[in-house]
Amino acid sequence: MEENKNEFLENGSDDDFIIGKGFEIEENFEAEPLKKSRKNKKAKKEKKGDNPIKVIVWILAIIIVSVSLGFGIIYAGADYMGLGFGRGHDTTMDINLGTPASQIAEQLKDSGAVKIPMLFRVYAKLKGYDNQFKYGLYTFNTEAGYEGLCQMLINEGAKAESVEVTIPEGTGINDFTKNVNSEKVTVPGITTILEKAGVCTRSEFLEALEEVKRESKLLKCADDVKTYHTLEGYLFPDTYSFYSFYDGKTCAKLAIERMIQQSEIKITDEMFKRADELGYSMNEILTMASIIQLEAGIDAKTAVAKERLKENMKGVSSVFYNRLNAAETGGTLGSSPTLFYGDSFNQDDGRYNTQADNDFSAIKGLPPGPICSPGIDAINAALYPKTSDYYYFVTDSSGNFYFHKTMAEQNATIAKLKQGKQWIYEYFN
Repeated sequence: MEENKNEFLENGSDDDFIIGKGFEIEENFEAEPLKKSRKNKKAKKEKKGDNPIKVIVWILAIIIVSVSLGFGIIYAGADYMGLGFGRGHDTTMDINLGTPASQIAEQLKDSGAVKIPMLFRVYAKLKGYDNQFKYGLYTFNTEAGYEGLCQMLINEGAKAESVEVTIPEGTGINDFTKNVNSEKVTVPGITTILEKAGVCTRSEFLEALEEVKRESKLLKCADDVKTYHTLEGYLFPDTYSFYSFYDGKTCAKLAIERMIQQSEIKITDEMFKRADELGYSMNEILTMASIIQLEAGIDAKTAVAKERLKENMKGVSSVFYNRLNAAETGGTLGSSPTLFYGDSFNQDDGRYNTQADNDFSAIKGLPPGPICSPGIDAINAALYPKTSDYYYFVTDSSGNFYFHKTMAEQNATIAKLKQGKQWIYEYFN
């Protein structure tokens, strides 16, 4: 067998299995792959550790997220328990009948008792409280916490009586007396109306009025320097349900808030834009509207009469705008209601009077602020006056308006009305 083996090696009968034949093994056969492998490992190692900035950024990001999350948990926990962050004061909140839980949560935020309204809503929903909340007047401390607030809203609603109160268009804050053909007629102001309704006293109303924060777009327009009552004209005339026979100062505050809120609903951004187009501030527009209201604001009973009144208001508006820019009138409006308004103040210095009398000469231009609370039709008339060349107007005892270009025409119409016993110095419905 040994011989066969040697013979096979000597003869090379199967060339394919002879390793050395026609084939060479290079010395560095494995060197190149090994070198490449080492380079890859080195590259991976460098790639893994050659960017310390990224590592720092990641660490900082983790820290920020952790701190934010921690603060969020602490803030939410404090909100739930009613702790810190400006709490600790007593406040009053008025919830109207039918107010949804979402709006109640926002009111609690406005009061300072809740910082995260959504979290309060979730809590109330999970506990099954949200559909048990009652309307009413609530006085509470802002540290009550979620559970305390919910129990209050469920068990302490409707604590105060309410009364329906109508603030007519053209009502001022003060009473004022006007001359109707030598007869003195007193028009009750908002303070008198609320006092008679049992909402609050005059002094409580005026005190609450002075404490109103003028932070909204509308209230920032009010002139707090030259006016007698800063928010005269900003309390919208309407029919309201006010609380009464409770704490007078609180009821006054809530009544004022309700009337201001209605004004902010009625006076739109489009109206602000229109005022800018005319070149007037919103305070000037409301001032003009208030004068229009007292000059033309007759209480119309039918739909036809109301439409006629709107047109008459636009006509009166055109007269006043024409007079502001007319040389022949000296830029004076000549409006008697501005006299009545000024006379309602003991220390009046004539700053509102656009019509000369025995005490004061007429001021030029508009008074420093509104003289009453104008309705929406008067405001629209101030924003969209009729185009005319009239400078005078007069009304008869039936509330009809007569517009004129000259004083001679005006006097002729007055003479005819007097002859027919239809002329009045002031219209009072």
